Amino acid sequence: MTKKQFGVIGLGTFGSNVAKELFKRDFPVLAIDHDEELVNKISPFVTQAIVADATDDNALKNAGITDCDSVIISIGEDVETSILATLIVKDLGVKNVIVKCVSQWHSKIAVKIGADKVVYPELEMAKKLAESMVSPNILEQIEFSHDYNLVEIIAPKEFWGKTIKSSGVRNKYGINIIAIKRQIPFVNDDGQTDIKEDTNIAPGPDDEILENDVLVVVGKQEELEKLKKI
Repeated sequence: MTKKQFGVIGLGTFGSNVAKELFKRDFPVLAIDHDEELVNKISPFVTQAIVADATDDNALKNAGITDCDSVIISIGEDVETSILATLIVKDLGVKNVIVKCVSQWHSKIAVKIGADKVVYPELEMAKKLAESMVSPNILEQIEFSHDYNLVEIIAPKEFWGKTIKSSGVRNKYGINIIAIKRQIPFVNDDGQTDIKEDTNIAPGPDDEILENDVLVVVGKQEELEKLKKI
């Protein structure tokens, strides 16, 4: 099966990091920016890096943007250029276009002209930082929908030594535990004690929750907020 090809337009901090991470995962990456210095800097870390004007449809076409399955437009600070680039890339027939946005107004326009997804990296990072400060037991949070989230949380002390059923996590909080991650000590080939992670996928009601377990849970946001306060 042919690997997906990715294009990244705009090589600031976010765009450069996205391009590098995709390339690390062994995907072909085309990186584009009007700044020659940024293009030269990322050149060793992507498949191809090209100096081009994101508002010039011929320049983008000649660069090979139409060969990309997905294009990330990371020109958030220059909203006008970002909008024009989005319009051009969609008009050239790229099926999946993700746009880095800096405001709701920016995202609304991007969606109206064809963006398939918009992202707010600074806002998401701010949310994660704030969450880690007020709820240090929360390791990861993924928004499924407006109402439902998936959260990785260190098992609250109240649950230690209890089964999923006896913990009351579902009846009391309306939360479903979909996995339990546990650090298990073992002796390696050198005779030293080491730690490995064991993940119990779809645990049953009689599975026990231990101290230091990480619970992967799904539930409504308001119910998850109650769980965080235990």
